[in-house]
Amino acid sequence: MRLELHDIQRGVLMPRPTPYAATYLLFRIDDRADGRRLLRRAAGVVTAAADGTHPLGDTSVTVAVTYHGLRALGLPQRSLDTFAWEFRQGMPARAAALGDTGDSAPEHWEPPLGSPDVHVVLTVVAPDRDRRDAAVDRARPDAAALPGVTAIWRQDCHTLPAETEPFGYRDGVSHPAVEGSGVPGSNPLEPPLKAGEFVLGYPDELGGTQRVEPEVLGRNGSYVAFRKLHQRVAAFRRYLADQATTDGDEALLAAKLMGRWRSGAPLALSPHRDDPALGGDPRRRNAFGYADDPTGYVTPGGSHIRRTNPRDAAVAGEPRLHRMIRRGTVYGPPLPEGVVEDDGADRGIMFAFVGAHLGRQFEFVQSEWINDGVFFGADGARDPIAGRHGPEHADFTIPRRPVRRRLEGLPQFVVTRGGEYAFIPGLRALRWLGDLAD
Repeated sequence: MRLELHDIQRGVLMPRPTPYAATYLLFRIDDRADGRRLLRRAAGVVTAAADGTHPLGDTSVTVAVTYHGLRALGLPQRSLDTFAWEFRQGMPARAAALGDTGDSAPEHWEPPLGSPDVHVVLTVVAPDRDRRDAAVDRARPDAAALPGVTAIWRQDCHTLPAETEPFGYRDGVSHPAVEGSGVPGSNPLEPPLKAGEFVLGYPDELGGTQRVEPEVLGRNGSYVAFRKLHQRVAAFRRYLADQATTDGDEALLAAKLMGRWRSGAPLALSPHRDDPALGGDPRRRNAFGYADDPTGYVTPGGSHIRRTNPRDAAVAGEPRLHRMIRRGTVYGPPLPEGVVEDDGADRGIMFAFVGAHLGRQFEFVQSEWINDGVFFGADGARDPIAGRHGPEHADFTIPRRPVRRRLEGLPQFVVTRGGEYAFIPGLRALRWLGDLAD
């Protein structure tokens, strides 16, 4: 399978650089004609997956449009009706299925996230702030030239000093290989997935092809779920300190919850102690599976990375059908080392989940693997890091001999601050949307 890389936006298939600086910008379309001009302009700025020698280098500019945005552009209803039904409903309407309840419920989201005002999402990711800002200046519309398009929200992101996410784990260590993309996956043991799992217009793992009408609009596009996730770092640190019983136990508990040591070294390859050299080696740190650890004595079945990607483990469902491309960028200042009291700062991750099947990829993983445990025989136990904890399921089991260890009273460590479902059109589709006529 050969992908039309010149027509696929770079942000869909290419891993982000490390280190990085990133920006998310949201726009509202108040005038249809100006909205179309915005997309025509974007088509000349967006980087394609084939742009290996693009002047922007490793910088990617990605443009996505929400369902409300497509309506604001004047896309006919007969075309809107061909998009995935989850996309048409929007993320706030899917809150119950996604576990966005309590503090994470849409009524508590940061405005304007999740509102009908969000029409266009512009994402810029670059190796440093100077190149990011230069790309933002190129891509952002001039208010005088496009008065009918209004910037309504911005989130800047950056690499933390140790290239970790706020809880302290090495970030961005895993991504799948996509057939025909030319981009190797992080796990040499995992065969490339069919392109149709991530890009519309190509066969997927089941032999089907996801489409949007007309074909020029859907082909080479992808769905994306954007999430702003606030992380309660002080609470996480306090919980680990309170549960630790011996020297070194805190680091081991952190590894058991995640499935990796903070260096990025997986428990599957380094079960007894951290191995920073392994964690820093992209060629080795993902070359593992779980088939030889069915009981989870090494990597607990309920750990975060085993839940979100069971690999070759025997679980209910086919893991390859639920694989996604994940893009994570950190926002907010780091909590100083050793601090266990909340300083009130907003910090966390902006996540983007890319795929061709919102339902069986992003929503399935959220509802069945993160917020339930039946798929691996743990009843209603939830992901200890990202799960939505209720009082009846706030625990985590670490299998071990002779007696398993149970951690109880897990607090809510991650809170959803907002999110959007959007569609990332191919470059031809961007131009086609820009040339729509009433």
